[in-house]
Amino acid sequence: MPTTDPICAPATPPIPSAVALVRISGVGLAAVLRPLLSLPEPRVASLRTLRWGGFQEKALVLSFPAPASYTGEDLVELQVHGNPLLVRRLVAHLGTLGIRLAEPGEFTRRALLNGKQGLLEAEALRDLVAAETDTQIRLAQARAGALPSWLQDARQVLAPWVARAEAAVDYGEEEGILLDLLTLNQSLAAVRQRFHVEQSRARAARHLQDGLRLALVGRPNAGKSTLFNALAGEDRAIVTDIPGTTRDVLEVRCEWRGLPLRLYDTAGLRSTEDPVERLGVARVRPVLEGADLVLHLWPTQDQDPDPVLQAALAPFTGKVLEVRTFADLAEVPGVAIAAHRGELDALEVALKERILGGLAPDACLGALATDRQVALLDELARQLDLLAELEPGGPPELPASLLQGAWGLLARLTGEDRAERTLDELFSGFCLGK
Repeated sequence: MPTTDPICAPATPPIPSAVALVRISGVGLAAVLRPLLSLPEPRVASLRTLRWGGFQEKALVLSFPAPASYTGEDLVELQVHGNPLLVRRLVAHLGTLGIRLAEPGEFTRRALLNGKQGLLEAEALRDLVAAETDTQIRLAQARAGALPSWLQDARQVLAPWVARAEAAVDYGEEEGILLDLLTLNQSLAAVRQRFHVEQSRARAARHLQDGLRLALVGRPNAGKSTLFNALAGEDRAIVTDIPGTTRDVLEVRCEWRGLPLRLYDTAGLRSTEDPVERLGVARVRPVLEGADLVLHLWPTQDQDPDPVLQAALAPFTGKVLEVRTFADLAEVPGVAIAAHRGELDALEVALKERILGGLAPDACLGALATDRQVALLDELARQLDLLAELEPGGPPELPASLLQGAWGLLARLTGEDRAERTLDELFSGFCLGK
């Protein structure tokens, strides 16, 4: 666990700018910083002149004494001119005062350990910093703050049953303490049902948080680049009537109708002797392997799918969505679009059904979204499902074990069980000044 020794780090990028921010946290910062400056009144921005090693810099200083600070320790923020070299020299001088450079995410880690925020809130903060689309920002913001009410309810319902199960195992025979499975499962029915609802929301939210990886494949001139540009909202791929125009994998990140997308436009799949085009075709398979969904674009004027395409897509049938292009030329069943005319409603419905389980992006706000959270939620739901399958009249050890397992998983999910490895993985993704 990190100590309370003073730490510092730039909280702004190391690029030339008007203002740069250096954060300092620790115990007794007034004494530690005395050789450099005298701290102003708490939470009042004050101008100070910093002098060290031949440098003289005016800084706007803010002081937040413990425990009323972000980290729960004494916290000082220095706003100086945004010269990267100047900031490096200042941080180096702070090191001579015994203030070491912070590890990634150490400010937020101290906030967590000092009870200033919870683990779920810290994870939401990390995702907010990394968000690339409006939807991802809103997802992260909706998870910040207090523990979700459904998790609080689950904790309140589980707690007395865990205690009763442990008592039934330890003192059941002597004290006549019984564990009524029927009453237990009736009590947990609403919790179990809510967990299954949250599982669906969490899977959808995870896709939104990560961005849906969509690979566009098809024969040459199937409309891949046209759809790629339509979804991206800009002309990123060259569109011509000449087959084989796209010879490499093009990638773009964008947001389309509330869906964060990572789009991959691939070379048209066909037998070819062109060495450059063959290289492009060879690069398609790794893209298909990493995609969440493969959109097989199949022009409506084609009676049958191309056999070369069928062979290439055979290993990925579970994640292939057939999309008929040029729907303005003929009526066909299934998902039909006309990207050159902006007619993409059928594709939007299909994507939300396949990837989000029919949920709208807004329905995922506040849902758990990280791999860690989803894995723990899945295991929690499994434990409660196993409880519901137990036959009444058996020994209390098995239901007690399942209840204790569920309680432990819940503690790991909410952050009450602060495993060192979990914290290391979480905070390694933060910047130094956070």
